[in-house]
Amino acid sequence: MNDRLAILAAALLVTAPARPATDVVAGMAQFDRAYHRVTLPNGLHMAYVELGDPAGRPVLLVHGYTNTALDWVPLVPYLAPRERLIIPDLRGHGRTDKPECCYRRQDFAYDLRLLLDHLHVARADVIASSMGSIIMQSFVELWPQRIRRVVLIGSTGGHPPGAKPAGAGELSDYAATIRALKEPLDPDSKFMLAWWSSPTPVDPAFNRRQRHDAAAIPLAVWLAMLDQTFPDYEEFQRTLRHFTAPVLLIWGGKDPLMGEDVRASLRSALPQAQVKIFADLGHAPFWEQPEAVAQVINDFLR
Repeated sequence: MNDRLAILAAALLVTAPARPATDVVAGMAQFDRAYHRVTLPNGLHMAYVELGDPAGRPVLLVHGYTNTALDWVPLVPYLAPRERLIIPDLRGHGRTDKPECCYRRQDFAYDLRLLLDHLHVARADVIASSMGSIIMQSFVELWPQRIRRVVLIGSTGGHPPGAKPAGAGELSDYAATIRALKEPLDPDSKFMLAWWSSPTPVDPAFNRRQRHDAAAIPLAVWLAMLDQTFPDYEEFQRTLRHFTAPVLLIWGGKDPLMGEDVRASLRSALPQAQVKIFADLGHAPFWEQPEAVAQVINDFLR
């Protein structure tokens, strides 16, 4: 168990008001005030935050596994100020409905397309992290005309069959630990503290809020996403062949989840992609050094 917890340390880690202050606690409070909720045509009640310039270029930010829109609180103050930021809670997360089904990556992608339709956004840039980056791979395959540029953070092209894992991190390494969890989930348990840790410490109030929001997700939803959302190598590669939008790939060099094997499979599938690795950071580098990560993203989107 201790080895698995170490692997989890930085794992998976989401009229418009003004941008949040750089203070993370103030940023979380401002996100909470900025929530909207809409009923999508598929019946899902989806919650989302909208910030920035309502007339600006739309940017969709998509959080990772068991996170919420608040995933992006550290990064948002450093993004270009004239953008229109659309930041949903994915199905099963945060203030969005948590139905018994369905949690395929295509289901998440369809929710996001319906949200963009509701907001009359014909085309958007995307910043997506971890599981969110996998969902957006499906979105780009299904509706490429809706996406201008894509930033994938802590992403993967799948583990090549027969290849030896190049590092500690693999989806299967933490899946068994999650399957052993029992409800109610304790946000201050050893597991959750490890789940929300990172190589560079981040604001403890931010971590605490994320842990409590994750613990509020039914364990059945945690497990459904494990079973349904993450494809195998062949499906990853088939999906990635459909990419036409410019792509920026960002990883932390100390990401314990996405080892060099799965990074290489993604770079190979997207040979024209720009790549940035923050050598000393983990799975969510935009929590640890948000200003530096935002600068790379702003340059790419501009």
